[in-house]
Amino acid sequence: MAPLLQVPDAALEQARMQLERARWAVAGFSRLDRAATACIAQDVAEAAHACARPYAEREVRDTGIGVVADKCQLNEACSTGLLARYGAEDFVTPRVDLGHKIVDLPRPLGVILAVLPRTCPVAALYAHSLMALMTRNAVILSPPLGAVEVCVDAARRLAKAAAEAGAPDGVIQVIGQATDTLLESLMADARIDLVIADGPATAQAATRAGRMVYGAGPGNAPVLVDDTADLSHAARRIVASKAFDNGALDTGESVLLAYDGVADALLTALRHEGAHVCTPDETAALRHLMFTPQGLNPALIGRDASVIAQLAGFSAPGARILIASVGLVQPEEPLVGEKLCPVLAFARVAGLAQAISSARSMMRTAGQGHSAAIHSRDGTTILAFASALPALRVVVNAGCTLGASGFETHLGPSMTICTGLGLSENLTPQHLVRQARIAVNADPDEPFTLH
Repeated sequence: MAPLLQVPDAALEQARMQLERARWAVAGFSRLDRAATACIAQDVAEAAHACARPYAEREVRDTGIGVVADKCQLNEACSTGLLARYGAEDFVTPRVDLGHKIVDLPRPLGVILAVLPRTCPVAALYAHSLMALMTRNAVILSPPLGAVEVCVDAARRLAKAAAEAGAPDGVIQVIGQATDTLLESLMADARIDLVIADGPATAQAATRAGRMVYGAGPGNAPVLVDDTADLSHAARRIVASKAFDNGALDTGESVLLAYDGVADALLTALRHEGAHVCTPDETAALRHLMFTPQGLNPALIGRDASVIAQLAGFSAPGARILIASVGLVQPEEPLVGEKLCPVLAFARVAGLAQAISSARSMMRTAGQGHSAAIHSRDGTTILAFASALPALRVVVNAGCTLGASGFETHLGPSMTICTGLGLSENLTPQHLVRQARIAVNADPDEPFTLH
């Protein structure tokens, strides 16, 4: 028998009021022109950039994940850096095609629910907020556990800057602490137009609720070094990439595949760049520490390489990354799975065919649709490797961490690396706009008066 008195869910009711507020905000925002929209985005980007380092410090302190300097770099890249990349693009003004007698009318998607990742929540918050503002959308941000306070503070700061610059009230909002049940209830609400998901579970929940979703799956990037590569450049880029933010980003290299003929020289070059190459006993200890029957030990995500080594029972003072050699690249080997920390598996391959086979094998369980990298000067090898893998972005002669996310390549710079869950490329502002079209009769005798 149902209880006579139903106690309302205060958190859910609060979130529903936020949705309604966001709906009204979009209605007002969609009437602003490009100049007003650009002014809002500029002021918010500057407000975000001003707090890039303090928020990086708080984020690392609160979550225990990553490196302050690297998070600061990401925060800057996702504030004024993002504006520098996309600020000249117009996502607001109608476009006229005189030759075809067509007018494109950009429209915002509406209300966006953005579920922030645990590994880089502030940078993602910055990116989602700015892209929403550039395209006249409203965004409701859901922080991860462990980073609620810093995300709430950052969201409110950006919302204040937006309002002072002329944005309607409610274009940036934040949920204090969302449970899975609360998020599922929100995603079932028809007032949500898009969900940006931090992982496959959130994306699947949004899909079940009938919402449009842009989501990322797990990363697990293979990186190939062949016998034409500049080994010193490759080693420097790989170590810097895997060490960035202590390996917390899912675009980072996971397994290094090296041609037999250059493997020993590459290991020497990697040591020169600050990598600690583990002994077989150290590799076994790492394997035991890092993986449980449930998967990767979450306590190691984004931790320093020297700390991970110490926890595993050996010493690697000053190491930027740890390299663990494996015999076979197959799903039964835990070390070839995703490792959101500065640990890189290393395997020797006889040539391109074995490299492709190994990369495909490791990506069967994690990493499909995500990223890969190759260091080579042979165009035929590069194309063959890229064509054979189930990766949607393949980085060439660059670190995969910032290369696949678009900060060290000309891919769209983004904190959401979509893997085919609603979108198969990096999330950029253009994906947050709908284009309505006016099309006039193609008959030359029919005048085109919409210009």
